[in-house]
Amino acid sequence: MEKMSIAVLFGGKSSEHEVSLMSARSIYENLDKEKYNVYMVRITKEGQWLLHTGEDKTEPAFLAPDPTVHGLTVLGEEPRVIPIDCVFPALHGKNGEDGTLQGLLALSGIPFVGCDTESSAICMDKAVTHALLANAGIEQAHYLWFYSDRFDAAAETIQNKICARLDFPVFVKPANAGSSVGVSRVDSPEGLEAAIRKAMAEDGKVIVEEGIKGQEVECAVLGNRANAEASIVGEIGASAAFYDYDDKYINGTSQLYIPARIPEEVAQKIRDTAVRAYKWLGCSGLTRVDFFVTEGEQKVVLNELNTLPGFTSISMYPKLWMAMGLTYGQLLDKLIALALERSGC
Repeated sequence: MEKMSIAVLFGGKSSEHEVSLMSARSIYENLDKEKYNVYMVRITKEGQWLLHTGEDKTEPAFLAPDPTVHGLTVLGEEPRVIPIDCVFPALHGKNGEDGTLQGLLALSGIPFVGCDTESSAICMDKAVTHALLANAGIEQAHYLWFYSDRFDAAAETIQNKICARLDFPVFVKPANAGSSVGVSRVDSPEGLEAAIRKAMAEDGKVIVEEGIKGQEVECAVLGNRANAEASIVGEIGASAAFYDYDDKYINGTSQLYIPARIPEEVAQKIRDTAVRAYKWLGCSGLTRVDFFVTEGEQKVVLNELNTLPGFTSISMYPKLWMAMGLTYGQLLDKLIALALERSGC
């Protein structure tokens, strides 16, 4: 059987650049080289695209938006076009997970793993996600959001609104960021301004959510709209005040419980809600859906959807499917097959 040519894109102009490098390494190591010719394309923090062609050797390269090219245009000493059958984006955060890259891939006509332009943009923007899921009647934390320029113009008014509408502790987040970058837990009004300024440094829109006391759980959804299915539910026992960037990728001290320590009926509601939210927001391929299970009532509260979740060796998304019987390599095969299915290949 002829090998498929897969381009793995990683790095990027994002605060999650380093996480992307780790995800790409795991993806490369687990793609079956007997099935695939794998081309690793790193996007630098400055936005330059580089094809890795050997140990410490790179060539400038890019994906053309012209669908008649249908491949990787390589510059340098030997200009050439490498035909590509499917792109596997391993980029997280802005310019990788927010629809920007997906728009380029759609123009290129090359099938790609993961959500399309619209659903990527929707899920990246927490304020838009909240609004659409509220319309679907899906339980979420109480929240409010505002643009950064409004805070510059009326900081006191906005802080007063937060105090009037939400109970502390609250979580202050950039509306468009991932891996908990720029997120702060605030326990009293005195800490609001610094937390908001921190979030504003990452994005022009800020969202403030009421803290939920309970377990943090995650569910992996796999499939296109007609065949989307949810994994077993996993639980995060965060070692920090909340499951932040260091806890996820640097310290490695958080405890993961698979399956989550919750009753089966609660787990089933999480799976059902994850698939419902996935379909409602137009997701395809894959998404990790994060929830809280409240203390006492054990109410299921949706937190957020991540359309390109971490694929590192310690990431929850692949771990959940591995717990369902898929190897990491089989999961990658499935994601590539789903990308081809969606594009009609």
